[in-house]
Amino acid sequence: MEEQKDFQKDECCKQKRTYPQNTLGTIYGLGFIGACVYFIGTAATFWLGVLGFLKALVWPAFLVYAALKYFGM
Repeated sequence: MEEQKDFQKDECCKQKRTYPQNTLGTIYGLGFIGACVYFIGTAATFWLGVLGFLKALVWPAFLVYAALKYFGM
């Protein structure tokens, strides 16, 4: 009887669980593309375009800053 319980416990724990792991990467990637289009599109010179690309890499920081400023925190 004990062996059967151990067997069932082992089988239960071996089940493969899948989680949507690429969702945040997809959101970040789409945001990166959109930020590149925006920042580079508004750049007047080449170096401002380079700066726009660097800003696009860290666009979530700008988003969080604007949200905290909006909510008055």
